[in-house]
Formats: sequence, structure tokens, C-alpha cells
Amino acid sequence: MILQLSQVACARGGRLLFAGLSLALGPGGAALVTGPNGIGKSSLLRLAAGLIAPFEGHVVRSGRAALMAEDLALDLDRRLVDALSFWAKLDGGDQASARVAAALAEVGLATLAEVPVRLLSTGQRRRAALARVLAADAPLWLLDEPGNGLDAAGVAMLEQAIARHRAGGGAVLLATHQTLALPDAEPILLAERVPA
Repeated sequence: MILQLSQVACARGGRLLFAGLSLALGPGGAALVTGPNGIGKSSLLRLAAGLIAPFEGHVVRSGRAALMAEDLALDLDRRLVDALSFWAKLDGGDQASARVAAALAEVGLATLAEVPVRLLSTGQRRRAALARVLAADAPLWLLDEPGNGLDAAGVAMLEQAIARHRAGGGAVLLATHQTLALPDAEPILLAERVPA
């Protein structure tokens, strides 16, 4: 099992966002989280990443996770290749430079490797964020609105990258408002809680 959530609850600002959520993702697995703004989709991904603790329940991960959040998390003043290499080296493993080069090629940004991150367009920044996930070489991808800012070609590239990751034995937990091709994904609808 790559990710297991057991009766997880999340509270933020003294408000219970969701409770009793259970999920198991093995190799090739995927789950698609949907629901209105402010319902806890991003918080669920942060719980799965280990960045915040659940209010109740347990989160178990085997192996590392790579999180693609709304914030870019890349140094805007560095060249794209250097900003990505910083994270790839922190993620460990062998051949960080080769992983970064392969990731840049996969997301279509190889020709922009020497460009400072601050000069990238919105769509290019989203591709760069996906490249950071790819270069992490983590079994679990946690993707928060990964299609935001991408054109049709970018969305197709994203869907293909996810499909390859799953085919290689990885798992994906994805939160989005957009329609993305995620075959056989377990649906997770976070809904407004009705006061008792």
C-alpha cells in the first residue's frame, strides 16, 4: 500500500472540514477529490503529505510523496534548471541532474532550462511545478489543481504524465475542479457539513 487514510478528520480554524474519510491507494491507484472551494481538498492533500496532522484518524504512507500545490515553491530568481535541481537533490536518490533533465523534457520546458523562473508564463510555471513532481521520483503524487493555467496541450501532457506514473506503479491523489482524464480513479466528494 502506498497511501492509507483511516477514518481521517481535518479541522481548520476551529471548523471541522471533513471526518470519517478512509482511502487506500496501492500501485497504479488514483483518487479524485472534488468539492466546493474551502471544503478541505488542499488540506486533505497536505494531510496525505504529512505537512499537517489529522484531527482524528491515521495516515500511513510507504515511501516518499511529491506535492504539487497552488504555490510554485520554486526560487523565482534562479534559472529553472537550478530551482528544480535544488528540490531534486533534497529528494535524494541518484542522478538528480538526469531526473531534472528528463522532467523538463517531459513537460516541454527543456528549451527554457536556463531562463529565470520569474520570466515563465503562468502555464510554464504550472509545467515547472509538474516537473518538480516528476524529478522527485516519488511513488505518491499529490496534485492540487494541477491543470490550472494549462492550455489544452498542457492538460493532455499532464494526463499522459499521470498515466505513465500509474503504469509504472505509482499512485495519485488529485484534487481539482476541472475535468481531467483519470481512468478508474476512486471518487472522493467533499461536501458541506450539515449542522446537527
